[in-house]
Amino acid sequence: MEEKATVDMPNFENILEKLPYTEPFLFVDSLLAIDENGVEGIYKFSADSYFYKGHFKNNPITPGVILTECMAQIGVVCLGIYLMDIEASDNLKIALSSSEIDFYKPVYPDETVRVLSEKEYFRFQKLKCKVKMLNSKNEIVCKGSISGMILNENSGE
Repeated sequence: MEEKATVDMPNFENILEKLPYTEPFLFVDSLLAIDENGVEGIYKFSADSYFYKGHFKNNPITPGVILTECMAQIGVVCLGIYLMDIEASDNLKIALSSSEIDFYKPVYPDETVRVLSEKEYFRFQKLKCKVKMLNSKNEIVCKGSISGMILNENSGE
């Protein structure tokens, strides 16, 4: 996956405002780049996140399902909002339709990750992307593909 061209920050803020998530289930801190072919963003997993309390005793690591969710929020939802060019809608319906992720390295509390997503296709409001997550050492944490449906309730779709 190649590096993306940078877009003005106001466009990023507009996309982030449209995300249908809030704390403690928001896994996007910022977007670094976005265009019609993909997106790049980052997230820091705070040590006081709720899921570290039980995963695992005396050796907390970020659950794979949370890593997948982070990649879906950055790599599919943010990109989908950009591709649909949703200006006025705050009424998004989002549904994960499939994911196939391979995990290679753990993510620990207070670790920052970078998600890179490359669009495979976007048609009939279904977006499929190749995604990968890198740690601060630029090592691949996990990678695979994620698909989702993104609908704008205001458009009647």
